[in-house]
Amino acid sequence: MVEKQFAKDEVIFREGEAGESFFQITDGTVGIYVNYGSGEQHKLTELKKDQFFGEMAVIEAYPRSATAVAESDVKAVEISSGDIVSLFKENSDKVLDIMKHLSKRILELTADYTEVCETINELHLGEDPAKRKESLADKIKKFVNVYKNSKHSGEVKSVESLRKLDGTAHNEGFSKNIESFKKGTVIFKEGEEGNCMYDIHFGSVGIYKGYGTPDEKLLSKIHINRFFGEIALLEKCTRSATAVTLEDETTLETIDLDYLKELFDKNPPKVELIMAHLSYRLRKLTDNYLEACKLVYDVSDAEKSGNVSDELKRKTEEYRIKLYD
Repeated sequence: MVEKQFAKDEVIFREGEAGESFFQITDGTVGIYVNYGSGEQHKLTELKKDQFFGEMAVIEAYPRSATAVAESDVKAVEISSGDIVSLFKENSDKVLDIMKHLSKRILELTADYTEVCETINELHLGEDPAKRKESLADKIKKFVNVYKNSKHSGEVKSVESLRKLDGTAHNEGFSKNIESFKKGTVIFKEGEEGNCMYDIHFGSVGIYKGYGTPDEKLLSKIHINRFFGEIALLEKCTRSATAVTLEDETTLETIDLDYLKELFDKNPPKVELIMAHLSYRLRKLTDNYLEACKLVYDVSDAEKSGNVSDELKRKTEEYRIKLYD
């Protein structure tokens, strides 16, 4: 780890570059941009002291998805990809901070994604756009602008990130707190306080909204060598869904904060997998969010031209069904 200094307006790294290090700000402000220096430049966010940036490119071996610019004179600690393993042993709190940083971004983006999905659900194609509620019109404008400003920064799938998630057995190396459950066991309930996450060593788990009610919906199925429940652990928030085992002998490793810190020393590859999982989850959520924003953009564009096709109506209806049925 090395402390670096950047002058105001200096580019720290550029969109599309290979990422070999990431940064934690110790003083100053950093702006994160897409299409920096072009006519379509858009500022995504502004980061300040103690915040991280550039970590996803290192964790998942992706090209940089945005450009980082010093908005003032900046001091930042640069952490290279080769430093990560030593961080596990020497400064576990910093690694935990990175995980919490990623989980916080997932929570924030989930709220944005929920909002755009609700906007799609409110759309009724064929009605007069001028008669829509002002709040809905404002939401449409917001998501149209999100898509317009982001559509030129498409993601490139990373073979390395998928290998980390798919090619490593999670029962390798040091582990404990392992238990098997019969089919239909509720691991945790929506609305409960969460103080641990889980790693699937065998079997599968279903994630449900409204479990056991008439509105029950299966959101996803999670299989062997996957994690779940990490956001409630890292953010100390309530569970957003219910987790239920889908097979007999589903085997789970329970990971609380104390055990997570123990893994920094005794099983660093497991910690790398958790970080890759968080980063990959954030990227996937970003893709889903932009896909939904594109649908709102297409609807708005079609309505302006007075040419709302049957295909676009079908896509909008299918999206509603996928999200709410």
